[in-house]
Amino acid sequence: MDKTKRNMYGMLCGVAGIIFNIMLFAGKLFAGTISGAISITADAFNNLSDAGSSLITLVGFKMASQQADEKHPYGHARIEYVATLAVSAIILIMGFELFRDSVGKILNPSQIEFSPIIIWILMGSIAVKCIMAVYNFYFGKKIDSSTLDAAGKDSLSDCLATSVVLISTLVAHYKGIQLDGVCGVLVSAFIFYSGISAAKEAIDPLLGEKPEPEFLQKMISEAEGFNENILGIHDVMVHDYGPGHRIISFHAEVPADKDMVAMHDIIDNLERKLEKDLECVATIHMDPIAINDNEVQKLKCDMIDIVVDIDKRITIHDFRVVKGDTHTNLIFEVLVPYKFDMPKEQLTELIEKKTKDKLGEQYFTVVEVDRDNYIHII
Repeated sequence: MDKTKRNMYGMLCGVAGIIFNIMLFAGKLFAGTISGAISITADAFNNLSDAGSSLITLVGFKMASQQADEKHPYGHARIEYVATLAVSAIILIMGFELFRDSVGKILNPSQIEFSPIIIWILMGSIAVKCIMAVYNFYFGKKIDSSTLDAAGKDSLSDCLATSVVLISTLVAHYKGIQLDGVCGVLVSAFIFYSGISAAKEAIDPLLGEKPEPEFLQKMISEAEGFNENILGIHDVMVHDYGPGHRIISFHAEVPADKDMVAMHDIIDNLERKLEKDLECVATIHMDPIAINDNEVQKLKCDMIDIVVDIDKRITIHDFRVVKGDTHTNLIFEVLVPYKFDMPKEQLTELIEKKTKDKLGEQYFTVVEVDRDNYIHII
């Protein structure tokens, strides 16, 4: 999606959130004042915090739309994640305040005044928050925004929270059972869950989470299906600088006996296709491999057997053979899973020993272990 249109949708949702939440705050504050219910008043201030969150959303999208500059060459899109963190912090603070006041209400209960207007205000609030949850989730998915997704979760938790407040008000009036404080605690639990969930949505991409499987699968399918001379890819890295600002890089294996200028042209065309289809910046390193040399292929198969014997999850790539008068170097990289416990030095020594045992003392291995830095796709 066009970045300008994306930011426009985000800012419109922010403006709508500010207007709706201020209206709800005013209505619930009035209802809480005339009834004396701590849960209604707390729910009102929860809506006021939501208005502040919507303001942060608005400002976040506005700042994220700024162009790259000298100090920020990759743009400002990550501000959206920071805005999500700010929203979650406000949610958690309000949850704590509500919990504290609700516990006090449990310890010192008081009579709640009942009025039909209070019921209508609470029912209207639930309806408005349901509408807000729907449009936040819809546009959050449409523009892939963690901030709007967090706002949608907050609106949904508000629907549940206000429903609890409504039930406690009705129970207090018709049954004489004072559940105001207990319901306030339940509302605070909803708010805490919403805040923690929203924070996680922002922290994961800031820390560098693995991209979603759909993105990886599309990238792999397009790369490996682009041209018959692309034999495979590995060493995939994806850097996320905010929605719509991704940089990807990987190694592509090509036949070593082909015209390298022609191969380079194929790689250039693939980079442009990925940039268009995945909305990213793509950089591809070309790895020539010998596919028509029977001796090299046999040695590669022998090395695959050796590493699989160590651990079935290990794979190899970038296999090359350099022959000398006294010895032969087998140069390759091994890919190990994240939870592979063997140290790199021990693994390379073990591969060296098994190679000499199987192929002879004249064979030496030059091994680079890929672990932790790359996305494992094999």
